[in-house]
Amino acid sequence: MGAEGSSRLATAIAHPNIALAKYWGKRGGRGNYPAVPSLSVTLAGLATRTTVTFDPALQRDELVLDGLEASHATLARTAGLLHAVRAHAGIASFARVTSANDFPTASGLASSASGFAALALAATHAAGLDWSAERVSDLARRASASAARSLFGGFVELAEGPRAPSGDELLAARQVAPPSHIDLAVLVCITTEAPKSVASTIGMLETQKKSPYWSAWRGEAARLCTCIREALERRDFHALGELSESSALAMHACAMAAGVIYVSGSTLDVIARVRALRGEGIGAYATMDAGPHVKVLVQEKDVPSAKAKLGVLPAVNRILEARPGDGARICEVGR
Repeated sequence: MGAEGSSRLATAIAHPNIALAKYWGKRGGRGNYPAVPSLSVTLAGLATRTTVTFDPALQRDELVLDGLEASHATLARTAGLLHAVRAHAGIASFARVTSANDFPTASGLASSASGFAALALAATHAAGLDWSAERVSDLARRASASAARSLFGGFVELAEGPRAPSGDELLAARQVAPPSHIDLAVLVCITTEAPKSVASTIGMLETQKKSPYWSAWRGEAARLCTCIREALERRDFHALGELSESSALAMHACAMAAGVIYVSGSTLDVIARVRALRGEGIGAYATMDAGPHVKVLVQEKDVPSAKAKLGVLPAVNRILEARPGDGARICEVGR
């Protein structure tokens, strides 16, 4: 049980994850359950650091993100997670949350995944809850489904949710392979520093409502997730890359048919260059989440040449290098 009457804090660090088999779509009903399975890689080299302080002196929950007061919508999602923690811990104190990313926020680089994973881990520790990683993953998923995967390192799978969820079913992500399992590096090609114009949740709901390809996407997403897991298990980098690129293109095609467009001209320029790299003998494959940036999957030996050839594109502002990394961790607990 958490202690009232004094402040209690915890700080957690979590890393974003890039979905190789894309998550796009939600089950109806309560609980924020995904409509399709997904498989991701957690990235070292990019991080969110979040401190949660439960303070009896506070009159409401507070959130400072990257040095600025967060939007009402982001604060509401944060407060929802904190309320669940308070209910389980038996405490009433509101919390002060400070969080910072060392990469662009809300632009399609999975900042919500790392952000809510770090928030869930820090909040449960600050409240004195001794929860398993699986239970924290389920808590994070309820705020951001992709955050469930950032609790774990390496390659992580999140199953689709129950068909008629009540909201009480536990659904946690699970690690399917450690970071060192396969030779893989990710070159994150930043095409803009601005936030995306359509939030992922809104984009998903619009896609489900309007896209004529929604049913086809659901079936293809499940098939691709199985194939990607099998390619990962046999350490087949090229099959993994080809399938991951297919998953990204299928997701974006489904969304675009509903008028939900995240890709830009810069995105297409980078994809074209990635395909040209394959023609030059460099094994490079593109994937994109709900944003204009392109993540390029390469093997370690090809990092220098691929980075040099992509870095000269006018469409690329800068390139972040990342590798498979560890899951979320606590780095401070105190009063």
